[in-house]
Amino acid sequence: MTLRNKFLFWIAAACGLILFLFLFSGILLPFVGGMAVAYLLDPVADRLERLGLSRLFATLVIVLLFLLVIVLMFVLVVPLLANQISAAIAAFPAFLTWLQTFVVERAGPRIADTFNISQDQLRSSIGSVLNGASEWLTDIASSLLTGGQMLMSLVSALVITPVVAFYLLLDWDRMVAKVDALLPRDHQDTIRRLAREMDQGVSDFVRGQVSVCILLGIFYATALVIVGLNFGFLIGIAIGLISFIPYIGAALGGVVAIGVAIFQFWPEWTMVAIVVGIFAVGQFIEGNVLQPKLIGSSVGLHPVWLMFALFAFGALFGFVGMLIAVPASTAVAVLIRFGLTKYLESPLYSGRASTRCRPTPTRAAACDEDDPADPDPAGSSRCLRPGGFRGRPR
Repeated sequence: MTLRNKFLFWIAAACGLILFLFLFSGILLPFVGGMAVAYLLDPVADRLERLGLSRLFATLVIVLLFLLVIVLMFVLVVPLLANQISAAIAAFPAFLTWLQTFVVERAGPRIADTFNISQDQLRSSIGSVLNGASEWLTDIASSLLTGGQMLMSLVSALVITPVVAFYLLLDWDRMVAKVDALLPRDHQDTIRRLAREMDQGVSDFVRGQVSVCILLGIFYATALVIVGLNFGFLIGIAIGLISFIPYIGAALGGVVAIGVAIFQFWPEWTMVAIVVGIFAVGQFIEGNVLQPKLIGSSVGLHPVWLMFALFAFGALFGFVGMLIAVPASTAVAVLIRFGLTKYLESPLYSGRASTRCRPTPTRAAACDEDDPADPDPAGSSRCLRPGGFRGRPR
């Protein structure tokens, strides 16, 4: 197969995969979720196998423990979150009214003088903006809660995902072996090396980032509940969930928590400072303890590249796209690094004159400065490398 045909083949395969994801993104959530669970728990199954358990029994134990954790979360955590969400929705109009009054009273005179408007006009403008934002958030919340597709996706994910995870986890090693047997023999070593790099990047990042999100959620929820912040548990758990997106999760959670603290404790600045201190400590722990220990620096995913991948795949394929964003971005990053390596080794980068011997009239073969049979010890028949050095170019 020529280089052109290979290129066309892989382009067609990529386009087919993108088309498949676009057409079936509405039903892929439980299958992608089950595959993610199986991938994350496969090392645990392998360790149980090394301890003497069969693959079937190890898979049963892991899936049952996973379901037990999910059930405990629904029994213990979900009711508390539901109560805090209901309380937050009920308090939202009062918060908007307070925010309007706070802005007008504190910054109103300066804004009015700057833009040459009256206090009544400023109050009316701020009220219109806040009312529009309130209606927009209400429409989004109601569409999420009452949408039949969302409810169907949630139910199917809860029911089908454990079944898919069980079968994939049971047959994971055999599936990997079958895929490996289909690799082209001439390129199997290269493909295996690239696959190992992708697997290393995905496993390091996903397993480490999931651990970081859980620990941050527990820390923020516990600390905010201890200081008595309204909806502290909800805010802390939400920060942990969205901490998967670098910087955005902590920044958004900090803005919300500090805003709620000002609304609740104003004009008591001490409590507001304590909430700010909680986020400062959380960021220090995340950046200096959790990230280096659980993720490390060998992942190779730049935060900007990760954020772009999350938003791009989320916009194209919805929530399923966000689930596959990290593996896809890791694979693309590995392939880009591989392509750059090949480019730096190619004549296109270094130039043909610097990578090939220039033949002489008496000898057109490759140079070998260690050849004892060379009739010309002075090297007159050898090619010259750039800079006048004789011998084979390295």
